[in-house]
Amino acid sequence: MSSGRLFAISDLHIGYPENRAILEGLRPSSPDDWLLVAGDVCEILADFEWAMRLLAGRWARVVWAPGNHELWTHPRDPVTLRGDARYRRLVEVCRSLGVTTPEDPYPVWEGAGGPAVIAPLFVLYDYTFRTPGVRTAEEALALAYETGVVCSDEMFLHPDPYPSRQAWCAARLEETERRLREVPDGLPAILVNHYPLVREPTRILRYPQFAIWCGTEATAAWHLRFRAATVVYGHLHIPRTTWHDGVRFEEVSLGYPREWKPRATPPGRPRQILPVP
Repeated sequence: MSSGRLFAISDLHIGYPENRAILEGLRPSSPDDWLLVAGDVCEILADFEWAMRLLAGRWARVVWAPGNHELWTHPRDPVTLRGDARYRRLVEVCRSLGVTTPEDPYPVWEGAGGPAVIAPLFVLYDYTFRTPGVRTAEEALALAYETGVVCSDEMFLHPDPYPSRQAWCAARLEETERRLREVPDGLPAILVNHYPLVREPTRILRYPQFAIWCGTEATAAWHLRFRAATVVYGHLHIPRTTWHDGVRFEEVSLGYPREWKPRATPPGRPRQILPVP
């Protein structure tokens, strides 16, 4: 059995110099360690390729699930691909570096705490994490704009060629569910997604209106249906461990400097997923 360990991190946001320095300092504890990257590395494609090349050169295996920031068509990025075409370019970059994506066969972790299927997911959101009394996506968005709590996805994350983000999310849900149903029985899974698969982690958000950009109710039972031993996610910038239906959920984000600087714990330490610490 390998002496390596399985680690995870997300929301590196290397557009900030302090975060870029943290990424440059990330190193495995063993040549056999794997790293799960649950999205939001950065917005600029060239920076994304640099970051993934660095990580792939240090870790035995890197597994990536996209965040919303990678999917942005940012005005500073000379690569103007939008929506699914941009996602496919990110997949091409990862594959050229040997990084596993949601479009690749799911690898099996055979090291300590395994075996376990590692399933990187890409399912987006559909505005169903609504505040009480809000009945539709249109009402939820109107409330967000009225209160000034609006995710930048509304400007930069385009759903092309789908007519809406909800439609893109529905397509991703269908494809991802098909892939997960094909995972052999008897093996537990580590589900890696940028967004939490259940609503509960979003209930502590300072601005509950923001939850509509944080996932979909359609995945609420996936941790049970697909035999998850652990769900790894980010996006909320609230790193912590929670339990839902007996399943461990790990929020592994670094976040923005203004968020991690006040914390007592050293920033940028990947969370150990297996063996369970």
